[in-house]
Amino acid sequence: MPAAEVDANTAVRYRATLAYDGTAYQGFQRQAGDTPTIQAALEKALLAVTGQPVTVIAAGRTDSGVHAVGQVIAFDVVWKHGDDDLLRAINAVLPDDIALQDLRQQAGFHPRYDAVARVYKYHLVQAPQRQPLERNRAWYVRGELNYEAMNAAAMQLLGEHDFASFGRPPKGENTVRLVMESHWNRRRVLHGWEWTYTIEANAFLQHMVRRIVGVLVEVGRGALTLDEFMALFRARKLISSIALAPPQGLVLEQVKY
Repeated sequence: MPAAEVDANTAVRYRATLAYDGTAYQGFQRQAGDTPTIQAALEKALLAVTGQPVTVIAAGRTDSGVHAVGQVIAFDVVWKHGDDDLLRAINAVLPDDIALQDLRQQAGFHPRYDAVARVYKYHLVQAPQRQPLERNRAWYVRGELNYEAMNAAAMQLLGEHDFASFGRPPKGENTVRLVMESHWNRRRVLHGWEWTYTIEANAFLQHMVRRIVGVLVEVGRGALTLDEFMALFRARKLISSIALAPPQGLVLEQVKY
């Protein structure tokens, strides 16, 4: 389809919820060359459907290998048919591991700046042997984890704090964040336990959730006491001695407005 001239007076702002399996992608944000990213795939699909070069903006730039069920995006496009028609047309040309869940017009909407909170979930599997079906969905952890200790540490993150120990801020921002939810749940499965960490905050620093999970697992393993965890937290110095939790366990669950 040939590129069309976009009339700025008739272009419409669309808001959509997006789900994707991030396994095959180098994160959300478009990169140079043919690097596969979620944004690049979306913009390619929009060009194919509308004939217009479109820039997609998102509520958050997820890392390579990270998934989403509730990412929120926006884009401006001239479209003469119904919203449902646009939704179906975009999904028809997107790869199977990316799909819009809903779409509607919303003038002036910005998915990042209008957001009041974001919810992430992190999944891990604790079992004697690795679980092949979960390799792209969860962090496999061998050995025992102390559920009570991990939740006790997770609860210390509630409220407004300086989270400089757990991540870097976007340029020009500080490291203070408000955390409204922080806890672990687990359930017994055939060969071990499935664990889910839920965290909700007004915003997140780069790698904040994966670094928090990595440190909480060290608490669960007994490598850190609660007092040592709190000392690292209060130091407000980026923790580099403990590895980030791997990306495949992380899911952007919801963005709240």
